[in-house]
Amino acid sequence: MAKHYEEAFKKQIVALYNNGKTLADINKEYGIAKFTVKTWIERYNTSGSFDVNDNRTEEEIELIKLRKQVKQLEMENDI
Repeated sequence: MAKHYEEAFKKQIVALYNNGKTLADINKEYGIAKFTVKTWIERYNTSGSFDVNDNRTEEEIELIKLRKQVKQLEMENDI
């Protein structure tokens, strides 16, 4: 089961990293997987948000939209 962390806590962890604490230190102290912390850092430092949708490129957004359209058209053709 995935563990949910509050945004304020994530910001605190990112700030620790940005101020020099290593991923290994954060992992040892807080028990959060290094990959999880790295993802938070990349997302927050890129867009100021932890939400994956706020961190998508224009191409990714367009691809998702087009895939939805294709799926809808395929469903309409099956009718």
